[in-house]
Amino acid sequence: MAETASKLAAGPVASRAPAPAPTAPAAPVKTSQFKTPGEGSSGTISVVTVCVLLALWALVTNMGWVKPLFLPTPQAVFQQFYEYLTGQANDKPLWQHFLASMFRVFSAFFLACVTAIPVGIAMGMSRYARGIFDPPLEFYRPLPPLAYLPLIIIWFGIDELPKVLLIFLSCFAPLALAARSGMRGASQEQINAAYSMGANYWQVVRYVVLPSALPEILVGMRIAIGFGWTTLVAAEMVAANMGLGQMVLNASNFLRTDIVIMGIVVIGVVAYLFDLLMRWVERRAVPWKGRM
Repeated sequence: MAETASKLAAGPVASRAPAPAPTAPAAPVKTSQFKTPGEGSSGTISVVTVCVLLALWALVTNMGWVKPLFLPTPQAVFQQFYEYLTGQANDKPLWQHFLASMFRVFSAFFLACVTAIPVGIAMGMSRYARGIFDPPLEFYRPLPPLAYLPLIIIWFGIDELPKVLLIFLSCFAPLALAARSGMRGASQEQINAAYSMGANYWQVVRYVVLPSALPEILVGMRIAIGFGWTTLVAAEMVAANMGLGQMVLNASNFLRTDIVIMGIVVIGVVAYLFDLLMRWVERRAVPWKGRM
């Protein structure tokens, strides 16, 4: 009886013992000896590449192998960035140029997403929509923005509208064509399987075709925003008094190469950060991409 009582007394104590700490999730196990094309992270390689390019830039310019008029030193470019950032430059502060360009690019990009994606979806769903929108899209898509910039100025003046419109047109065509191409991403077997389970036409479009088109649409958004930043300098040639493109153009008139390179670096970094954001959204929104 004494042993039984001691065991019963020890039971609650044992049950109150701390649970084992959760273990960290194990790394994914490689089940094949064959390599997948492009597998592995490239982050370290990218960092090393950037450091090497910066070191070469500093070496070439500080040794005097290239005149500062053609390529200033990294210190001079950083000095201009600091002066613009703190408002010490003989110009508007950098944040005003930055906000003006951000407003133009992202307002045009938002309008392109709102209009081009439905147009592309309609082109993929209906031959009538494809027959209506395909000729004008294929006609103006190869044209450089500077080709129709004078016409936009004649029609809409020199206010903010022609700047936003020029960027909008550069984003519209690739986004619409990507949406149209994505509408063909669903296989015929998936569509027939949905029909066989009782789905109607619009349910097939909503639950089969559109999810299959989403990866192509996100890629089109990345391409479109790249075209938008590319067109920014051309758009801000239209009597702009603020903007990163205007800052670069104004500095080039006075042969201020350090300011030109500083503006180019800022535009490139902002565009690259947005591209990283779009990649993150793509991984979250379409985790199945590349695994089917």
